[in-house]
Amino acid sequence: MPAAVHAAVLCAGAAAWLVLAGRGQGRGRARVLFVDGTADPPRRERWERGLLRLRGWVSGRREWLCLPVALAIGVLGDSVLPMLAGAVAVPVARQWLRRRGMRKSREHRADGVVDLCGAVVGELRAGREPGQALLVAVRGTGLLGEAEAVVSAAARFGGDVPGALGQAARAPGLDGLAGVAACWRVTVDGGAGLAAGLDRLEGALRAERRRREELRAQLAGAWSTVAVLALLPVLGVGLGAALGADPLRVLFHSPAGLICLVTGGLLEAAGLFWAGRIVRAGEAV
Repeated sequence: MPAAVHAAVLCAGAAAWLVLAGRGQGRGRARVLFVDGTADPPRRERWERGLLRLRGWVSGRREWLCLPVALAIGVLGDSVLPMLAGAVAVPVARQWLRRRGMRKSREHRADGVVDLCGAVVGELRAGREPGQALLVAVRGTGLLGEAEAVVSAAARFGGDVPGALGQAARAPGLDGLAGVAACWRVTVDGGAGLAAGLDRLEGALRAERRRREELRAQLAGAWSTVAVLALLPVLGVGLGAALGADPLRVLFHSPAGLICLVTGGLLEAAGLFWAGRIVRAGEAV
């Protein structure tokens, strides 16, 4: 009964907030349409800045969303166990989000190397010297990170450009710079055309990116299956609650329910880990 009262209070508060927000938006739209035809620029700009600030804050702290979800489940189930689980889930979610961000950063840098090769080829064919072409292509991109100053200095003052590029290629996602360094070294030592070599390298890197995207598209179905299987226990609990079985009270307040909860949680975690490992192994092929 207390859980139902708390849930009713939360739902009533959310409904009241939505009604008030809808009224405010309705008044704003009416003012725009029937009064002066324009919205209040300062107020609109303040709202936009506030929303952007809130979005940035939430995007940088998404792992903390585990706590309100755990709090809601704890209130509905009249137990502190979900809150403890939510506190444990915060660092796990943070680690997962960090790995996901690093993977996206690597892919973004790999795409930047492809664009860098194309930019250098374009500058070379426009008549620039190799060092100047590399300077123009690298300037302002932020692709090389801390190694950008070293590469720029080597290109500007006739230093060891292949060595600087090879050093920059050690960063995650910048493996393609090793090919740029090899093309540069062959050009300096043997007199071969740098534009032709970088053009072929760009084609190879683009083909690799297309292969990676095609493989990811093929594995999207597997990831969807993993997500559906992970949500099945949640759907089962929701179905039991809809039928009036009160599954949260059974899970949190009975020995058999606690055993089922712990066992199911461990099996769920093991299944997600194993399925994710299989899919990631397929991506690495």
